[in-house]
Amino acid sequence: MGRITEDLIRRNAEHNDCIIFSLEELSLHQQEIERLEHIDKWCRDLKILYLQNNLIGKIENVSKLKKLEYLNLALNNIEKIENLEAGCEGLTKLDLTVNFIGELSSVKTLQHNIHLKELFLMGNPCADFDGYRQFMVATLQQLKWLDGKEIERSERIQALQDFPAVEQQIREQEKAYCLKRAKDKEEAQRKLQEEENEGEREGRHTGFDGRWYTDISATLPSSEESKDDVQAPEIQEGGCKKKKLDNGEDDLEFWNKPSLYTPESRLETLRHMEKQRKDQEKLSEKKKKVKPPRVLISENGRALNVNEPKLDFSLRDDEKRNQIVLDLAVYRYMDTSLIDVDVQPTYVRVMVKGKPFQLVLPAEVKPDSSSAKRAQTTGHLVVYMPKHCECSGAPCWTARNVSIIAENSPGQHCSPTACHRASRREVLLTPLTPETPQEEGGRNNHRLSSNIKASEKHSGQQQGADEQKKPANGETRSRSQQACLP
Repeated sequence: MGRITEDLIRRNAEHNDCIIFSLEELSLHQQEIERLEHIDKWCRDLKILYLQNNLIGKIENVSKLKKLEYLNLALNNIEKIENLEAGCEGLTKLDLTVNFIGELSSVKTLQHNIHLKELFLMGNPCADFDGYRQFMVATLQQLKWLDGKEIERSERIQALQDFPAVEQQIREQEKAYCLKRAKDKEEAQRKLQEEENEGEREGRHTGFDGRWYTDISATLPSSEESKDDVQAPEIQEGGCKKKKLDNGEDDLEFWNKPSLYTPESRLETLRHMEKQRKDQEKLSEKKKKVKPPRVLISENGRALNVNEPKLDFSLRDDEKRNQIVLDLAVYRYMDTSLIDVDVQPTYVRVMVKGKPFQLVLPAEVKPDSSSAKRAQTTGHLVVYMPKHCECSGAPCWTARNVSIIAENSPGQHCSPTACHRASRREVLLTPLTPETPQEEGGRNNHRLSSNIKASEKHSGQQQGADEQKKPANGETRSRSQQACLP
């Protein structure tokens, strides 16, 4: 059952920027409200108030609405007109269509509302009384329209002439209705009490699975108990199906059962519908499967291309500004707070209302220098991502190969194989600085001349070592002795 709360009023006051103290029009229809409260304290400037199709049983707490002009209380549970004469002096239109007003004499309280011009009472029990219209026209002489029909001057004169006899007739019908209404209330109260007692008995004797439990199970052997435990899931599943069928039969029986149109029957119908709604929500929660989260990064750490929000996009390489530009066609009127952008060196991720859009970039970018903007005309999201340039910013490092030749001490011979084994390559990291073509050409020439000099020096040393190792005076050595030479 609903109640009038400050949050409810603010949610229905969007046309006034959710400000309630200066609200002039408020619509609270179809909110299952049972009591009229708080409005006279929070919204004293109201001129129009819609409360139709609720469960309000009494007109109350409206005495401070001095500016109220139109009050709509159609399709409620009101049985008497009251509490409108004190504070609602400016009331000009009152709609009480399809309520349960049987005390027609209570309309006399509206004689103090001198500005009341229109009144709707069709669909109420009192509207079926003989002499109803004549009584209303004669009692409320300020009325211009009754139940959507204009009151003519001749009709009012005739109603005033017949008023004493009509009033007596109305009182008798009103008295008979009140007696009948008292019996209906007693019957409804008795029926409600029986339903509550039956529910308590079912809750006391049945378990969570709907089965009846007795003390017989305490005397069963352990083997039988274990057997029952094995069969418990099957019995429980069958019990759930049976319970579902029983609920469907009960629902069909409820709607086919004839009932009187009374405030109690309306409340009973609402309770039944609310119970059905809760049962349906429980079933939907059980059947609801949790959707697995979208995989954005593969198991080997590679980013994937994902477009879950299904948005159009374009990715272009701006070589002039050395950057990559992503244009994502985000919904034009979407609030920017629902968009989250995350730029990484190799990919960009945009969360749109919780749905991921991820795109792998063709080149490495700088996340710290990236920026995102919304287009004012189209609402598109534009992400600017500068590319990672090796020649800008901090010095980058490049690899350079350097050959180191082992120097031989005088008197030692190094074979070409040993010399090749002694030589090694060492990788050095040196800062790469920009240079002009002339400087680059000079550096290359210097490197070439240095390599030539090193080669000549190496060949000269090798020739001298070979001369020193020749045998003196034509001395010859065997192959085995040559092999033993160092």
